[in-house]
Amino acid sequence: MSVLSNSRLTSRSRLLLVSLIAVIFAVGFLAGNTGRAQTVAPGSDADPLVSQSYVDQFVGLVVIELHAGQMLEGMGGTEIIVRSGQVTATSSPLGGLSNVTAGKDMVQGERVPLNHLLIVPRSDGRGIVAQTRAFVMVRGLHIVR
Repeated sequence: MSVLSNSRLTSRSRLLLVSLIAVIFAVGFLAGNTGRAQTVAPGSDADPLVSQSYVDQFVGLVVIELHAGQMLEGMGGTEIIVRSGQVTATSSPLGGLSNVTAGKDMVQGERVPLNHLLIVPRSDGRGIVAQTRAFVMVRGLHIVR
């Protein structure tokens, strides 16, 4: 009986050893494939090209000179920083400009403090009106009237 139990143990050990080796090779193969660098073709869906005007419009800040009486109307998401001059906020029936620096909503006719970041929440006529000559920095879509 001792010979029979030893042969069973040996068969089980062999099966276990073969299974363990197969698992090690499988893990090594998968790790080797996932560790390889994926190359992406420039201009493909995974790495699209953008134009310089897109970058300038949405990433860069543009300096604009406003003359007294001119209005800068921002589209939704436009950021405005008044650098010099006297400027007032223009609002809509749905609300005013978001003054992120002060943490408040700016209403129609309210004077905009210098160097405060304003965000236009939606494209419904909100923006600023220059009371004197003013310089502003703008990021995003806007119209000067």
